[in-house]
Amino acid sequence: MDRLTRLFNPRSIAVIGGGAWGSEVIRQCQKIGFDGDIWVVHPTKAEIAGLTPFRSVQELPQAPDAVFIGVNRFATVDAVRALSKIGAGGAICFASGFSEAVHEVSDGDDLQADLLASAGDMPIIGPNCYGFLNYLDGVALWPDQHGGLPTDSGVAIIAQSSNVAINLTMQARGLPLAYVVTVGNQAQTGLSEIGKTLLSNPKVTALGLYVEGIDDLGALVSLAQTARDLGKPIIALKTGQSEQAQQAAISHTASIAGSDAGAAALFERLGIGRVSSLSAFLETLKLLHVVGPLDAPHIASMSCSGGEASLMADMAHGSDVRFPPLTQSQRDTLRDMLGPIVTLSNPLDYHTFIWGNETALTATFAAMMSDAVSLGVVILDFPRPDRCTAPDWELVLNAVSSAQETAGKPIAVLSSLVETMPEDVARRLIAKGVLPLCGIVEAIEAIEVATRVGPGGKPLVFVPPPLSAGQVLSEVEAKGVLARQGVDVPKSVRVSDIEDLSIAGQNIGYPLVLKGEGIAHKTEAGAVVVGIEDDVALLAAAQAMPAKQFLLEEMIAEPIVELLIGVVLDPAHGYVLTLAAGGTLTEILEDSVSMVLPVDRQQVLDGLAKLRIAPLLDGYRGAYPVDKDAIVGAVQAVQSYVGQETPFEVEINPLMCGPAWAVAADALITTGERHD
Repeated sequence: MDRLTRLFNPRSIAVIGGGAWGSEVIRQCQKIGFDGDIWVVHPTKAEIAGLTPFRSVQELPQAPDAVFIGVNRFATVDAVRALSKIGAGGAICFASGFSEAVHEVSDGDDLQADLLASAGDMPIIGPNCYGFLNYLDGVALWPDQHGGLPTDSGVAIIAQSSNVAINLTMQARGLPLAYVVTVGNQAQTGLSEIGKTLLSNPKVTALGLYVEGIDDLGALVSLAQTARDLGKPIIALKTGQSEQAQQAAISHTASIAGSDAGAAALFERLGIGRVSSLSAFLETLKLLHVVGPLDAPHIASMSCSGGEASLMADMAHGSDVRFPPLTQSQRDTLRDMLGPIVTLSNPLDYHTFIWGNETALTATFAAMMSDAVSLGVVILDFPRPDRCTAPDWELVLNAVSSAQETAGKPIAVLSSLVETMPEDVARRLIAKGVLPLCGIVEAIEAIEVATRVGPGGKPLVFVPPPLSAGQVLSEVEAKGVLARQGVDVPKSVRVSDIEDLSIAGQNIGYPLVLKGEGIAHKTEAGAVVVGIEDDVALLAAAQAMPAKQFLLEEMIAEPIVELLIGVVLDPAHGYVLTLAAGGTLTEILEDSVSMVLPVDRQQVLDGLAKLRIAPLLDGYRGAYPVDKDAIVGAVQAVQSYVGQETPFEVEINPLMCGPAWAVAADALITTGERHD
C-alpha cells in the first residue's frame, strides 16, 4: 500500500471546521453513501450537520484515515500539525492564501513552508483545493455539489482547477467517473504521485489530467511509465504558460520552443495523449474507457444521411483519421442489402431504405467492418425525449450491438450534437460495451488521440538538474565548444585591431565573412557582411560596422537550405530540441518542430520530414538534396554537449546545409547555473 491509499480509500473521515464548507462535506459524504465513521471537530458548536463535534483533534476516537480541513490558513497549519502527531492518514487543505497568493499576502510562501513542516510524513493535498470524490467507494471530501454517480469502474480525473473539476462532474455524456481529484498548490503531493495511486486501482481504466503547469518533470516521467506498465492510457488538457528564463531577444530558439511546444513534445514522448478542449477531454476518456487505445485512426462511417456522411468527411479533413475504401467483397454484400440506388463508399450513406429493419441494419453495419478498420461509427441523433418518441432509434442501437459482436470490432454510436445523445442512452450503451460519442469534431479528435496512447517502450526523457541561465558564450567560444563535439564550423580568426584584418583575411583566403562581436542579432544591427572579395572591401566593411572587435570567417558555399538547431531548457518540460527553417527566414516562415531530448537518428529524420521546407531537403525540382546524415550528426553533437555539460541553451542558426556538408555559420550557448 502506498502512502496515499489510506487517504483516498478511507474508513473514517474527520471534518475540521463548522462553517458552510465543512458542513457541506458532511452532507456530501452522507449523500454519496459513505458507510464509515464521520467525525467533526469544532471548539464551541453543539451540533454541525447533525453531528456532535469533538472539541479538538486530540479528542477524536482514533486517528482518522482522511480529513477535510475547512478553517482559515493559520488554523490549517495548526490542524495539520495536530493531525500529523496522532497519525492521521492524510488531509485536504481547503484554505487559500499560501504560495498562490504571494502578490496579495506577504507571508504566503512562509506559511506554506510552515504547512509542509507541520505535515511531516503525513500526506496533504493542496492547499487551495476542493478535495476529491471517490465514486467507487462512496467518498466525498468535497465542499460543494457535484454531478457524478457511484460506479463499479471508470476513469480518474486530476485537475489543477477546482472549478473546472466541478464542471467536469456535471457532464451528461455517460462517462463513468471513478475519481475526481483537485490538487491546488501541490505543496507536498503532486498530481503525478496521485495519478500513480489512482491508476493502481484495478477499477480505474484511464487517467485524465487537467494541467496548468508541470511542477516535477521526473515525477511525470515516472507516472507515464507506471501507466504503460499497467496498460492504462493517460490524456491531458494543458493550459497556461510555463516560465521561459531565456528572453526571445537573445535567441530564436527560446521564442520558438515556448512552453506550448515543450508540452506537446513532452506529452508525445511520454505517450500522453493531448487534447484541445474539455469536450474532447471527456470524449477521449470515454473512448478509452469503453474501447481502449486504437491501433490506427481508420474508421468506417455509417449514416442514413448524405449530409452526415459529408460532415464526417469534412470534419476529418486535415486530421489523421482515414476512411479505408471498401473491398469488392464488402461492396457485394452491401449491394445485396441496400439495392442499386445507394452509392457504396466510406463514409456510407445507407439512405432510409433499411430504416426500422434491425436485421438489415445489423448486416450493413457488420459488412462495413473490414480488417483495415479500427473503429466503426454509426451516426445517430436522438429526437428530444421531452417532445418526441424514438422506437426506431432503439432498433439501430440493437443493430450496432449485434454488429459489433459479429464483427469482433468496436462500433460507436455518434450523435452529431451533444444534445442529441440522451444521457440514459449513453449509459445504457456503455453498460452493453458500446461506445457513445457526442459531437463529430470531438469524436474525430478523440479517435486521433486514442491512437497515440497505446503501449510502447520506455518513455526515455532527459531530466536535467535545476538550472538557471548562466554565462552567454561568445560566438567563437560557442563554436569552439561545438567543434570539439564534432560540429563542422568555418575557419575563423578573432581580430581586435582593424589594422590586422588584411593579414588575417589573406591567411584564411577570400571570399570572407566579417562579423562584429558582442552583438546579439548581427544581421539586424548591420554587423554581418558576406562575400568580401579583397582587402579593400574588408577594410571598408569593418569601418562601417558598429563594432570594435571582429570575427573573420571563411565564406561557406551557397547552401541548399539554412536550418536552425536549438536546444533550450524549458523549466517544466526539460530540454526541448527545435529544428526549424533558419537564417533570416526563421521568423517569416515560422516552420519548426520540437522534440524532447534525447533523440535518435530516426527521430531527427522524422522531425525534418515534418518541416514545410522538407521538399528542399530532398532536392526540389531537380535540385541536389542536402546531406541529411550531416544534419543528424550536428544534432547529435549538440545533444552530446547538452548531456555532458547541461547548458541552459544552445543554438546554431544558421546551419548551412549542402549536398555533402552541414556547417554551423553562427552559434550561441548560454551555460547553465545549478541551484540545487
